[in-house]
Amino acid sequence: MQIVNSTEDNAEDPPCCTQHFDSLKEFRSAGRGAWAEVPAHDWNDWHWQLKNRITTVERLRRLMPALTAEELAGAALANHKLALAITPCFFNLIDQDDENCPIRWQVIPRGEETLVSPWEMEDPCGEDSHSPVPGLVHRYPDRVLFLVTDRCAAYCRYCTRSRLVSNASGYDFHPEFDRQIEYVRSHRQVRDVLLSGGDPLLFSDEKLEYLLSRLRAIPHVEFVRIGTRIPVFLPQRVTPALCEMLAKFHPLFISIHSNHPRELTTEVREALERLANAGIPLGNQSVLLRHVNDDALVMKAHVQKLLLCRVKPYYIYQCDLIAGSAHLRSSVRKGLQIMESLRGHTSGYAVPQYVIDTPGGGGKVPVNPDYILSRNRERVVVRNYEGKVFEYPEAEDGTPLAPRPVEVEEPECV
Repeated sequence: MQIVNSTEDNAEDPPCCTQHFDSLKEFRSAGRGAWAEVPAHDWNDWHWQLKNRITTVERLRRLMPALTAEELAGAALANHKLALAITPCFFNLIDQDDENCPIRWQVIPRGEETLVSPWEMEDPCGEDSHSPVPGLVHRYPDRVLFLVTDRCAAYCRYCTRSRLVSNASGYDFHPEFDRQIEYVRSHRQVRDVLLSGGDPLLFSDEKLEYLLSRLRAIPHVEFVRIGTRIPVFLPQRVTPALCEMLAKFHPLFISIHSNHPRELTTEVREALERLANAGIPLGNQSVLLRHVNDDALVMKAHVQKLLLCRVKPYYIYQCDLIAGSAHLRSSVRKGLQIMESLRGHTSGYAVPQYVIDTPGGGGKVPVNPDYILSRNRERVVVRNYEGKVFEYPEAEDGTPLAPRPVEVEEPECV
């Protein structure tokens, strides 16, 4: 069997920016950049960061004069067809001299987002069809997705809920917490509730505590998860007071969202440490993105840096078939090459699960390189990360092989 070379690149793909990440153990501050005159107490206030987000094409052009034609076309549609919001601290990670900066591709709108292929969807994961009450998705037997808001600190260009977030497309999302909570209470099979949106950590401490306490009061809810990109987009939000409040609701898990090692700044690392010190297990979900992280070296640096931040790499998602996202989607083939470059080449803790969230609502399907080469009546033939072949004894029906009797020769009579 031919082993896929994990460093092979598709000739049709543009080169990924492997020069755009720091050395593994190097954490740099995002700095204040264009906001150098802002007092430290304002810069470190998450309310100030939200109030001063870049949300209009005019402000984006003032801060970033060298926008490309595609970026100008996308930004011109901001807030009436496309969502635009970038926090100052995340904006400062953009390399304005590089059109292929991996941060730039994630948050600056592009005209290509208006090009929709026939196979792309407004709701690629079929969430609306699995929504028994507004704001709640029940797709898996024992867990539900509990949507709390349509707002985020900044807006990703590949968001699977782009139909919903920011209301730029007129979706008019209105969660109904009482109905959502009553649904969870009346379905005893639900043991796991994932709060998402939008971003739940945009809520005030008091509002979030109220919601968590109501869910925690349901006896069959064993644990709660929060999906958030706040620690990356807005690390100032992760205050000691927030962490102290969250610690009341263990077991509580948080899934963050980071795609590139440059996102893991000093401020982000400190925010994640505050959450980890509050006893909250942290996992990361990345999306495989062209121009951003579809490169073995970038992904390996990213997952190793996540571990230094006390975050377990959890998922790599194949980019959903979101309307207008073709320019950002990498290939499944590239994703498998990246998984080959991780398994065996770095700690198992650093290896996430690569998944496709199946179009239309079929749920997550794990996608892995083929390590089983063949099976026969007495053995399974496997390969390791180096391509070496090994045999594991096992009967065809999966049971252990029965021991064979040892033949003992009778001694000759003298």
